Amino acid sequence: MIHQSHSLFKSALILLSFSLFVGCTTSTSESVSEEKGEWIQLFNGRDLEDWTIKIAKHDLNENFANTFRVEDSLMKVRYDGYEAFDQQYGHIYFNTPFSYYLLNVEYRFVGEQATGGEGWALRNSGAMLHCQDPKTILKDQDFPISIEGQFLGGDGTNERTTSNLCTPGTNVEFDGELFTPHCVNSTSKTYHGEQWVKAQFLVLGDSLVYHILEGDTVVKYSKPTIGGGNVNPSDPAVKIDGTPLSSGFIALQSESHPIDFRKVELFDLESHKGNKEKLKEIIAHLAGKE
Repeated sequence: MIHQSHSLFKSALILLSFSLFVGCTTSTSESVSEEKGEWIQLFNGRDLEDWTIKIAKHDLNENFANTFRVEDSLMKVRYDGYEAFDQQYGHIYFNTPFSYYLLNVEYRFVGEQATGGEGWALRNSGAMLHCQDPKTILKDQDFPISIEGQFLGGDGTNERTTSNLCTPGTNVEFDGELFTPHCVNSTSKTYHGEQWVKAQFLVLGDSLVYHILEGDTVVKYSKPTIGGGNVNPSDPAVKIDGTPLSSGFIALQSESHPIDFRKVELFDLESHKGNKEKLKEIIAHLAGKE
């Protein structure tokens, strides 16, 4: 069975046998003690200085039609300068790669989908984890090799989960078994309208990844590796199937529906990756900050 039972993050335990039960985190930017580190604000609320943009069919850092912009202290994805979307999938990458971390993203879908956007891309975006270096992405490449925390908004009527898993150019394992389909739904509720949603991702190198919403783990998987399809085209020198994904860049998507991001922050756990007791202590501390 793919999905694991939920448990609150307050009672989270990282077991030394690579078993972990997580749920809720907090998006507070308040620093914890120097001993434990502090939240890093990836989005500073002012500009995109620390980010790299790559939009399909365009050169690196060509922000076609001002797709990615900062207004009202929000990072916005907009298409008012497009005649048609024309599969110009875009991604904006934070310039520093990470391996072990807790990522918090707060987002909301707004407005109407761009003309020419595919039906599946309605109210669709995502946080791309362990991305390939944007400098290695081909000009016409649609998606980066990565593991995706897929964001989906409801259509006002039908059930539609969010914080799903998609695997562009990657594979993962569920319960020790290789999983090769492109996407799998989470166990989240549906978020209709233009409400803000807080998504968290606990990423532990190439061992474990958890998608967390509203205090519950909604997807859990392990051992992400390069492999599979759904990246077109790709450089064979970069897409070496079977390579473990232990680190990479973090990116946010432009897939034809306007979306706002008001918080993108990360707690770096890299310095404690060899100390499971310290990881357990820090994650418990973060969970306790309501």
